[in-house]
Amino acid sequence: MNSSAPLAERMRPQTLDDLVGQEHLTGKGSVLRTAIENGKIPSMILWGPPGTGKTTIANIIAHTLNVPYFQLSAISSGVKEVREVIDAAKKLSQTILFIDEIHRFNKGQQDAFLGAVEKGIITLIGATTENPSFEVNSALLSRCQVYVLKALTEDDLVKLLQQALQKDEWLKTKKVELKETKALITISGGDARKLLNLLELVVDALSKEKKIIVTDDKVIAIAQQRIALYDKTGEQHYDIISAFIKSMRGSDPNGAIYWLARMIEGGEDVKFIARRMVIFASEDIGNANPTALVLANAVFEAVNKIGYPEARIILAQGATYLASSHKSNASYMAIEDALGTVQKEGDLPVPLHVRNAPTGLMKKLGYGKNYKYAHSYESNFTEQEFLPDELKGTKFYDPGKNPREEELRKFLRGLWKDKYDY
Repeated sequence: MNSSAPLAERMRPQTLDDLVGQEHLTGKGSVLRTAIENGKIPSMILWGPPGTGKTTIANIIAHTLNVPYFQLSAISSGVKEVREVIDAAKKLSQTILFIDEIHRFNKGQQDAFLGAVEKGIITLIGATTENPSFEVNSALLSRCQVYVLKALTEDDLVKLLQQALQKDEWLKTKKVELKETKALITISGGDARKLLNLLELVVDALSKEKKIIVTDDKVIAIAQQRIALYDKTGEQHYDIISAFIKSMRGSDPNGAIYWLARMIEGGEDVKFIARRMVIFASEDIGNANPTALVLANAVFEAVNKIGYPEARIILAQGATYLASSHKSNASYMAIEDALGTVQKEGDLPVPLHVRNAPTGLMKKLGYGKNYKYAHSYESNFTEQEFLPDELKGTKFYDPGKNPREEELRKFLRGLWKDKYDY
């Protein structure tokens, strides 16, 4: 092992017995372990949080089976590189192609290796932190076994730290006492790779001390000085998206664009940002400006086609527009109120006059009787009850105080008079 490699790489397990965690997949008698021991594995998708062993399992499989092994990252590779591997695999036997972050390939790009998987030219191992049901081509997914990796427990992470202190040649030259581990585990967010590299960083920073005692306070101080300001899988991931959303909600395009830049610079998934903007457009703007949802959805579709670096321009347009728009959470509050009522009141019966009546029997039972077809009346409206008897007169939607929804309020007040107190 290269002594200059990061600690996480130096400590990467070489066999299933060395792997910490994922016993449900790799323990004695497990499905995946049995397949590996039999020398015949299916194409598979390894789905789980960062740093839980997806790449390690792929490496162990290739090492155990002793077969040709190619590794690509969907971040830096494209269809060209995939086709080169497939061409090489045609001259070899039982070739494994490991694609890290396979969800970053769009579904058209995933088609590039579908044929090779079908014909058995390659055995695909894809790793993803995203739900493969949404991110992997359905045709490809149907030809792969999905294995779900679990988040490492605190005991697993402490075991990794102890193993590193006992086995790593560099760490063994240091007198290290692991007095506290909470900060190491919290800052690394349960990611084994980040945990080990953080341990190395801390020990290196304290290497002038005769005896290195690792405490939470020391770890926090060193981490604040040396660790990058954005971690797209840890606590800051949630803090910064929160700041981004709250800036847009607060109608501050300057704050929104700054936090957007922080996420882009940190390598945040473009779809994650765009997805949150679509939700925001409905939750925080809603009917105050219905165009916001149209634009946010267009942003989501566009960045999926374009990707970084140009996607930053599209995200910036969307973020500044949403931040500068009139705001209303009236639709959000309406559905929350209605859901609360449903949970409290249960399944109240649908009034007979608004029930569907597709059969003669249903008509005899009064389904649809006395229903008033709105378009048969002046202004396409006539007052009638649509709620269950127990909820008559209940108002869920209260238009927000903004120009667009004030128009809606005026319109609804004119229709319903005093019934709903608009």
